[in-house]
Order: sequence, then structure tokens, then C-alpha cells
Amino acid sequence: MEVNCEDCAGCCLDWRPLVSEATERPAAFDRERRGRRPSLDDTYNLVPLARDEVRDFLDAGYGDVMIPRLWEADEGDDSVTVDGYDLVAIADRPVFFVGLRKPPKPVAPFGVDSHWLDTCVFLDPDTLRCRIHGSPLYPRTCSDYPGQNLTLDRETECERVEAEFDGERLLDDTPPETVGLALGPQALGAKLFVYPDPDDLTGVVDRLVRRDLTPADRAQFVGAAVGSSPGTTTVDEMRAEEARETALAADSWAGQAIEAWEEVAGAVGSTVDGDAVSGATVEVARGAPKTGE
Repeated sequence: MEVNCEDCAGCCLDWRPLVSEATERPAAFDRERRGRRPSLDDTYNLVPLARDEVRDFLDAGYGDVMIPRLWEADEGDDSVTVDGYDLVAIADRPVFFVGLRKPPKPVAPFGVDSHWLDTCVFLDPDTLRCRIHGSPLYPRTCSDYPGQNLTLDRETECERVEAEFDGERLLDDTPPETVGLALGPQALGAKLFVYPDPDDLTGVVDRLVRRDLTPADRAQFVGAAVGSSPGTTTVDEMRAEEARETALAADSWAGQAIEAWEEVAGAVGSTVDGDAVSGATVEVARGAPKTGE
């Protein structure tokens, strides 16, 4: 498996606003998902974190950069209704996973002019490189990409970008021998979690749909994920409460940068007016590690 990521980062940002709605490839406008159930959010390529990765981000002080994903139930699914939404559930408890937030940043992928696009919290918008690549925090899903897609015989982001823009991205489509897939029952409590009390989520689900989650909302899910046990639906409330408190107290450079980007960002998909904001002025100035040129 070999890919060309230079000037790309297509899997790290939502590049759909750059493509005309008249495109002949409507799949390019659909978020990547591994199932028939639509998620409540519209975050493109939200990376699922395993339980140990959620804990590692929390321990590293990044409890403020994680966000949950829940799904709308399909016909025949076990479900529970919260805020008027029928959520996929197990034993009347909502199912979710935890990913990394994607604030708007000024980025110029594929050789286009700089635009405001939803971008992974850890992507340097100046160099289009990941600030945690090669570190112990680098998610396994990111490390495997696009290996999981190739293994599942699904179109990769590399191929989607190739179809819309010039350049070769997927240079070798041979799936790796091993990837960190967690499908089926083994995912429960390890990458796919259940929230123990749906009554706690009244109002939260509505805010998730409106993309208006509070720090306390996000901390609830981080806590439930850390308190989960692999292979089960049980949640250790003491561990969950400790993790919630830690997440809520987080004040990382990345969390601060998200707030800063949201304050200065133009409309998603719009061109960036001037060059007053950058990864250096917003992120590095708050303590982000540099990615180099």
C-alpha cells in the first residue's frame, strides 16, 4: 500500500464544498461510513478512536478535542428515542463512538486557493501535515488508512480526490496483511460504546444535531467510553465520572485553537480573505508542535 499525500490531506478535511454540486459523482458528497445507518452529524470522515486511544488523549490533556457520533436507527434496529430522534441502541442504551473534532481552518489542498473547510483538529493548515503523526497518540485508523478501505473493498479517499482533482494519490491498491479493523461483537466496549442512561442525553442529542455541543456534553461521552469494558455493555461509573471530570477540565492548545478558529472563520467553503490567520498564529502560538515544511 503506497499513497501520495503531498498537497492533499483529503482524508483529514471536508473538501466537498470545493466541488460543484453538478458533479457527476454524488458519492463524493456523501460522508464515508461503514454501514447503512446515517449518523446524526454531518462530519466528513470522522475517525473512530478505540477505548485505549480515548484514554490516551485524555491522559495527554486533550479531553477537549473529542466528539461523539450517534446514528439514526433503521427499520428493525433496537432503538431508543431521545429529543425526538430514534437512535441505534443496545438494550435501550444509545450506541456511539468517539472521534476528533473538525473546526473550520484556512486550507489550500489540491492546489486550490485557501478556503475555510472543516479540518481535523491536529492538521496543520499551513503544511497540510498532521501535528501528531508518528507520535504515540496518532490514531490507528489514521495509520492504517486507506488499508481498511482496501481490505473492505471500498473506495478510498485517495480515489475520490483523484476523480475530482488532478494528480495520482493511490499508488498501490494492495491491501496490507493486517489492519486495525474492529467489526462485529469485538468492537463493543473497544471502539463502539453504549451510553448507560439515555435520560442524561435529553437536550444533548438536539445540540449534537445543531453542532452546538457544550464541553460538558462531550465530556459525558468521553467518560462513558473510558468507563466501558471491552466485549461488554457495562460502564464503570467511577471510572466514567473521573474521566468526565478530567475531560471537562482540559484546556489544551488544540481546544483553545478550536475556539479561536470558530471565532474568526468565514462561511464554510468560502475563500479566505487575506492571510492574517494561519496555523502559526492560531495553533503554534498556543503551543502546537510544528510540522516543518
